[in-house]
Amino acid sequence: MTTAAMVLGVMPLVLASGAGAVSRNNIGLVITVGLSIGTLFTLFVVPVMYTLIAKQYDENEEIKRLAVTQDEYSSSYK
Repeated sequence: MTTAAMVLGVMPLVLASGAGAVSRNNIGLVITVGLSIGTLFTLFVVPVMYTLIAKQYDENEEIKRLAVTQDEYSSSYK
């Protein structure tokens, strides 16, 4: 919500016309696009990366657990 309020607050810079409006349009556009990309990145990319890393970590833990179990199994029959 904070980002949405900021993006809407910057809209007058993006939509400005008149003397010196070109520089204000550019800075407003940079702020708007930057905040939007940052928000989308935070909402979608970060959770996906976290899920992938957590899945890989779980697989590694499973492999380690199976290796320990196999070592215990083979040592008990020697």
